Amino acid sequence: MRPLARTVPRTVRMRLTLLYGSLFTASGAALLAITYLLVRRNTVKVRVPCVGLEEKDCRGQLLDMPGIPDTADPIRTLAEQQHHALVREFVLQSGVALAIMLVVSLALGWLVAGRVLRPLRTMTTTVQRISARNVHERLAFAGPRDELKDLADTVDGLLGRLDAALDAQKRFVANAAHELRTPLTLERALLEETLTDRRPTLEAFRATFERILEISVQQGRLLESLLTLATSERGLESRVPVDLAEITERVLAARPETAAGGPRLYPRIAPATTAGDPALVERLVTNLVDNAMRYNVPGGSVDVATGTRDGQAVISVSNTGPVVPPEQVARLLEPFQRLDRSARDGGHHGLGLSIVHAIVLAHGGTLSALPRPGGGLVIRAAFPAFLVPSSIE
Repeated sequence: MRPLARTVPRTVRMRLTLLYGSLFTASGAALLAITYLLVRRNTVKVRVPCVGLEEKDCRGQLLDMPGIPDTADPIRTLAEQQHHALVREFVLQSGVALAIMLVVSLALGWLVAGRVLRPLRTMTTTVQRISARNVHERLAFAGPRDELKDLADTVDGLLGRLDAALDAQKRFVANAAHELRTPLTLERALLEETLTDRRPTLEAFRATFERILEISVQQGRLLESLLTLATSERGLESRVPVDLAEITERVLAARPETAAGGPRLYPRIAPATTAGDPALVERLVTNLVDNAMRYNVPGGSVDVATGTRDGQAVISVSNTGPVVPPEQVARLLEPFQRLDRSARDGGHHGLGLSIVHAIVLAHGGTLSALPRPGGGLVIRAAFPAFLVPSSIE
């Protein structure tokens, strides 16, 4: 016995054709059955021969069947035979007409299904032709606002998001390659300078190696940041209760003492529990505080606050610093973006806020960044609050 999946037609056009034909056959058969019942139940006038009557009294005598008197049994029998013959002829001719119309309906169903599915075939051909090289193309389906138009618009929206994601990926790879190539070039230059020195000294070798070691540390930081960014964008595999207040206190306690004239920290810590990855949340808090301290002004300040607001666990970090144009704020949340591209920032590569953004998205939270009127930023990360279930005594 053949499996059912192999006996079902595979093309949508064939399935629609059979569906149209089946519906027509069912409705035609129902109409024929209803008509047959009506014909059988209705009174039919039947012309019968004149028996025992004069010719002048037999001029188109009509009898109603079944309203014929019981005394006219031969006449009644003949009328019933004529009526049954008429019904059989009606059913036979109707069946032939239904069979003919079934064939016609299948042919029309095939044509109609093909016309209905023509836009879908066009969209399929276009989507099959689109690849990474021409993902900028769109279906641009022109037609009435129906299901096919909605499908085409949805596919166009998906292609637009893929196009933007591919462009962002290309920029990310290019920026990462540039950031990795720069220290490698510097390392090579230092080594070549040392090798070409005809009278090298121990101090020269030591200075070169210390410089190369410093560059290696910076490369390690970059690779670690890239790994954290990739881990955050992949999402969370498990979640545990995380207290933003506890992590923030630990991060602030581990920071070195601020030098004289440097920014001052002003913490306002309140309980704020969410569910997530403690290591990623700690990296988020560290990046926010480091970013606020680094991009600051002499004698500036950094305000760090945690708490629960509107059913969300929130951490807010604001700092004094250089004036940030409002149109540049969104760019700072992207990888390898800095307010001043000419500055090397002591080996930092502009990944801090992009890692923060990725971690917030991985936890299902929201990140907002607003420039302060006098300079600096106010960055607020909000996570879904985790409610600790109360014990039942």
